[in-house]
Amino acid sequence: MPGLYFDEFEIGQVFRHQMRRTVTEADNVWFSTATCNPAAIHLDEQWCQENSEFGTRIVNSAFTLGLMIGLSVGDTTLGTTVGNLGMDEVRFPKPVFHGDTIRSETEVIDKRESRSRPTQGVVTFIHRAFNQRNELVAHCKRAGLMLKKPSS
Repeated sequence: MPGLYFDEFEIGQVFRHQMRRTVTEADNVWFSTATCNPAAIHLDEQWCQENSEFGTRIVNSAFTLGLMIGLSVGDTTLGTTVGNLGMDEVRFPKPVFHGDTIRSETEVIDKRESRSRPTQGVVTFIHRAFNQRNELVAHCKRAGLMLKKPSS
């Protein structure tokens, strides 16, 4: 499904994305090592069993952030985004564990015409991610520079 153009977003619009993803141990280990994050909380099961309040490894929060936003792309910005302008208010109220299935929803909270680019506009989204227990595991506010619908 292609993304929406700036003109097609409405403030208050909520997308409950159908695509979900079960996070694997391989996802977490690969992402942590690929991004040079050697934290034991992500990579060392024995250390976590002995020292962590969780008793097991937790998924790298940067992976969770990327997954939350990635799950939204097909319904919102696929092929119509120019780029991300920034992310604010990024929070991780609960950890994600190997085997958790993550779903995402997106709310449009603001939009405005670009002051310098007449064919583009800025849309502000709130993304939320939930695990299979319906617990909020991540949320953030994101501004995206979006294409306007081409004139016919």
